Amino acid sequence: MYAIVEINGQQFKAEQGKKLFVHHIKDAEEGQSVEFDKVLLVDNEGAVTVGAPTVAGAKVVCEVVKPLVKGDKVIVFKMKRRKDSRKKNGHRAQFTQVEIKSVIA
Repeated sequence: MYAIVEINGQQFKAEQGKKLFVHHIKDAEEGQSVEFDKVLLVDNEGAVTVGAPTVAGAKVVCEVVKPLVKGDKVIVFKMKRRKDSRKKNGHRAQFTQVEIKSVIA
């Protein structure tokens, strides 16, 4: 059984026992249980239920493993040739690692 769930504007495939890196969830603490109710699709061993826009009564229960994980460094380099113009920028995205405990449909 799996579900497609929307978490912080992104869609993830959620299966029991799977670990995901989602965009940083504010006020999340290690070991805390989090529920997501924006379930877009549920597949229960071949029986597919598609929501319009969400499946009624379905939710995904997760546990926060690590509340703050930094992603890989991304370098943004802009240059205009022959103009003596260069700009170097960079950032590291912040994620929260969650483990899927159950999919309720």
